Amino acid sequence: MRRRYLALILILLPVLCLPGQTTLQLSGLNEMEAVYRTAPDSLNVYFRDTFAFNLGYRDFAFGMKFIAELSKHAVNQAGLYQNLQPGSLKLGWQELYASYTKEAFSIHAGTTEETFGQGLSFRSYRDPEFDEDHRLESFLLKYDDNLQFKAIYGAIESPTYVGQYDLAYGTDLSYPLLQGVRIGGSALAYRNLQAFSRYAYRDIYTGRLLLNIDGFDGYAEYAKSESYRLLGSPTTYGSAIYASGDFNLGRLILGGAYKKYDRFNFRLQDLPMANYHEETLSDALASGVDEEGWQARGTIYFSDYFSFSADYAEAWDSSSTKQMNDFFTILDWAKNGNLIQASFSHVEKVDDALSTWQKEQTPALEFGTRILGKALHGSAELKLVEKQNFAVESSHYEPKLQTDISFGKLSVSIGSQSHWADFDSIMESRYWLNTELKYPLFPQSEVVVFAGKEAGGKVCRNGVCRYVAPFEGLKLEINTRF
Repeated sequence: MRRRYLALILILLPVLCLPGQTTLQLSGLNEMEAVYRTAPDSLNVYFRDTFAFNLGYRDFAFGMKFIAELSKHAVNQAGLYQNLQPGSLKLGWQELYASYTKEAFSIHAGTTEETFGQGLSFRSYRDPEFDEDHRLESFLLKYDDNLQFKAIYGAIESPTYVGQYDLAYGTDLSYPLLQGVRIGGSALAYRNLQAFSRYAYRDIYTGRLLLNIDGFDGYAEYAKSESYRLLGSPTTYGSAIYASGDFNLGRLILGGAYKKYDRFNFRLQDLPMANYHEETLSDALASGVDEEGWQARGTIYFSDYFSFSADYAEAWDSSSTKQMNDFFTILDWAKNGNLIQASFSHVEKVDDALSTWQKEQTPALEFGTRILGKALHGSAELKLVEKQNFAVESSHYEPKLQTDISFGKLSVSIGSQSHWADFDSIMESRYWLNTELKYPLFPQSEVVVFAGKEAGGKVCRNGVCRYVAPFEGLKLEINTRF
């Protein structure tokens, strides 16, 4: 009922504000997906359709998105279930917004995506990789000139209590102090619903500095949080520091970053990880609780077509029981539509408290060229995974091959992935093969067909590592823009 009232307000708002309209701009997108998954459960068939449109007139804009998920196809491996559940069926208007923009001033009401600074203290966003929605339903006021100002007040559905909402509100301000120097700060408050209809309170204050002087780009931000409940409960303090900088020395670019987070983790944030692969300190622990680390990176351009890059990072907790290091290097050559990239990745994590250790090493090769007038692209990687859990050690290889080729308007992608205990078990190992076809039906529409198997596995994003569910079956997508 509450959403219906909000929809009515947002529909009437642009209508009342558009007297004598002469030129309307209408744009939109429809995405349809049908999935057949070969699995021994009752949810073999999934259907999803998303219809979104935006109506614009002069300084006003209005948008809505209708989403039908019958039922929802889980991305997270832990979200798979065998029986149909009522919560897996969704049908209705999921996004509503209206906005007004006049020169440097704008006001936005409804579903909101917004970030303060680098997202250290606030980010309202949707994560398509994990299929999670962290966007506020809010009112947002912005002024974007030399002086930049944002003020937001909104709510987001509680992850624990269905039909109940958490609150978030705050302001953000930045100003150019000198030529190439900008200072800023934020003040935010979060109200998270707890048991017995009581709220937990979190107040956050941040300050930041941006530099752009003589080939140097720098960013530094410090944040402090206070978490408490009412009725005389004790206050818990947290803090976060993140700094990053890059020197441009012509054909040589050098950079680095530093982070330190202490009891600074909450839902509406996007913590910079200060490493190339966005890896967490521990797969079993969300970032921001207790970690410190640094990163060094550099790129040298031997010519306009040939470059070499390297990136190394380390992180640890205050007791040094958890440690990780992240390394990536790539040799890149690209000229006249041809491409060759050779890279190497290394990620290692140690957790002495849990007596675990793991290491992933991945050499990879990627190329692109044209053969007989057709664009051809290919990649190959051989990941070696080594683990130790107490006294038990294990290792395996995860090879992956992919080839993309175009035949006129038709694009064909063929992929293969496997899991080898060792090279002697190549023939007995399991393989995941798949094919994807993409074809533009009309200038603004395309159809995508996927058939085969995907292995799934670990994906790290926004300071969280999760395991994506494997897939076997058929997917059909039709996307139309207007």
